[in-house]
Amino acid sequence: MNQRPNEIKIESHGDIILLDIRGDVTAFSEPSLNSAYTSAKESGPKKIILNFEESAYINSGGIAVLIQVLAQTRRNNQKIGITGLSDHFKKVFNMVGITKFATIYPTQQDALSAMSSMS
Repeated sequence: MNQRPNEIKIESHGDIILLDIRGDVTAFSEPSLNSAYTSAKESGPKKIILNFEESAYINSGGIAVLIQVLAQTRRNNQKIGITGLSDHFKKVFNMVGITKFATIYPTQQDALSAMSSMS
């Protein structure tokens, strides 16, 4: 399988940071995802949204990387939202329990609206 390179765009929406994850999410995503999270964390946000709308594939290595980021958000007392999930991603996230640690939103706008009203 040809892996699509990972690119993560960071956007600020008031007190919310959006990490727009593009490409396949695998163990090879660890440097870019950790770097993006570290950069985002520097501004001190209490709310982070992970958008997977432009991610086509995730494997066990990608799940492990994502769990590392979720653990960091918990240690930093940050609220985390996830959006843009394909049916495959939803199934995988439910199976491995990611949905217990992050709220899943149908769209990016839904995530931004809901998280904007959180304290």
